[in-house]
Amino acid sequence: MNLAGLGEDKLVAALLRGLPGAHDLLRGPGDDCAVIGRPREKTWRLLKTDCVIEGVHFRPDEDPRKVGWKALARAVSDIAAMAGRPRHALVTLAISPAAELAHAKALYAGLKKCARKYAIAIVGGETARSPGPMFISITLTGEVDSRHCLLRSGGKPGDRLFVTGHLGGSLAGRHLTFQPRVDEALWLARHFPIHAMMDLSDGLGIDLPRLAAASRCGFQINESALPLTPGCIPSQALSDGEDYELLFALAPRSATKLKLLWPRKFPKLPLTEIGALTPPGKSATPLHGYDHFA
Repeated sequence: MNLAGLGEDKLVAALLRGLPGAHDLLRGPGDDCAVIGRPREKTWRLLKTDCVIEGVHFRPDEDPRKVGWKALARAVSDIAAMAGRPRHALVTLAISPAAELAHAKALYAGLKKCARKYAIAIVGGETARSPGPMFISITLTGEVDSRHCLLRSGGKPGDRLFVTGHLGGSLAGRHLTFQPRVDEALWLARHFPIHAMMDLSDGLGIDLPRLAAASRCGFQINESALPLTPGCIPSQALSDGEDYELLFALAPRSATKLKLLWPRKFPKLPLTEIGALTPPGKSATPLHGYDHFA
């Protein structure tokens, strides 16, 4: 059996069987980050790895500074999805020997810009020759208050579903310039009973079913309520991917208060209620997003 047509989730499930664990592993594969620590500790560590590959996540002719930004910001977005703060990064760059030094330095200029914005220390990494496409791989650590660590698996039937920002059309350029929602996630976790949260990397149509499945729930969405990027249609909001907005499930009793306070705290960033979690088996028609192995 080859991987084409298998689907990313089935591939990951096959690879994860039998992985060794550890006594301090609180959350392993299957969430936005691994969570390391002990139950009674005040602060837990977060671990995340991610990569961007030429021809998959960016075109060869795109601004290398923006590519560098994206490479690190993708991992920052996953730390944010757990309501954490990013801390230390390792960077692996695999690039052709024929590439210009200026190109490599521009990639690192983008990495450093993102690191400065989110108070990340780049502490090491690796460089290597690539005989094919260039890629950047990031390993990122973070910290999270153990009282506020948010997983995908805590949603409950009846929870209201919200997304930040706008969805769809990321390939027009936003996939290289997005801003991870670190401050927004920290504020949500501290002030509201958020039951489950993740960032939208593969598209609402594939990430929402993942959150619902992790929470052992179904879901329903109101497509007419989706916060569309100007010029986009609902199918793009569901399937384009690389929005890097927050998707979260909120206790219904708090929805009205959140809608009141959000625009006061984040007046430039929309927040939209798009549906609800339901009992298992009650989901609407299956949705679709970006899948590396579909």
